[in-house]
Amino acid sequence: MIDKQQIKTLHPRNIHNSRYDFTALCKTNPTLQQYVSLNQYGDYSIDFANPKAVLTLNKTLLQHYYGIQNWEIPENYLCPPIPGRADYIHYITDLLGNRENIKGLDIGVGANCIYPIIGVSVYNWKFTVSDIDPISIQSVENIVSSNEKLKNNITIKLQKNKNNIFAGIIEADDRFDFTMCNPPFHKNAKEAISGSNRKVSNLTKVKTSNATLNFAGQSNELWCDGGELAFIKKMITQSEQFKNNCLWFTTLVSKKENLKDIYRALKKVNALKVKTVEMKQGQKVTRFVAWSFFDLK
Repeated sequence: MIDKQQIKTLHPRNIHNSRYDFTALCKTNPTLQQYVSLNQYGDYSIDFANPKAVLTLNKTLLQHYYGIQNWEIPENYLCPPIPGRADYIHYITDLLGNRENIKGLDIGVGANCIYPIIGVSVYNWKFTVSDIDPISIQSVENIVSSNEKLKNNITIKLQKNKNNIFAGIIEADDRFDFTMCNPPFHKNAKEAISGSNRKVSNLTKVKTSNATLNFAGQSNELWCDGGELAFIKKMITQSEQFKNNCLWFTTLVSKKENLKDIYRALKKVNALKVKTVEMKQGQKVTRFVAWSFFDLK
């Protein structure tokens, strides 16, 4: 049975539900001040089309709300918006119910390590994280080793075979409460650049064909052959091999039109429980799909 859950705002436990308090944030990190100004509505904000401003805001949010003192990512790697990322973590908590000693697997952690940072900081979870990119893995190792609260809570693994998602990462005796993933959603570089142009045009209200990726991102973070749907279908197929190692497999789905084919793929592997949870940040609506091979009530 497919269980769909719809919501109107960020998760009630999401600390970013209210507007950013830039006065407090600038006290935490005075470097942020240079990027803060009054917008057209008379509110303090930053230019979200400016990659340096977005990066500095992320550093500040992680320091102010999550106690992360040292967070650096390589140039041109994905710098994600934190409020929406936090929502995924909070809704996974709801999915898991009252379980304790939670252990998760982040597939494609990227260089930023955002999901494990939030999961460890807010819920004291433990994580295994994987990526196919050695530079991302090195970045995560640097972040973890330079923040005491992350040490001993995050295990880092390089996926050596780009065709595998779980094999080579999940060991026979591993038991995870959940997996999570933010899959590459574009089919190729051209589509990714077009998406960035559209994003920046929406932010600046000025049409552009030569935008800087304000949240950056490498090829493996932004696109793959067949795009989001092909990646998720492969994940679903490969999850069956590890059905006894994980309670819930989950993945973000940015394109609603992909859900029908995703549900078909889940039926083929005989997933016993499927849930779709919608999440909303401002005007943006996204969702994640979760499936389990256990007979959950």
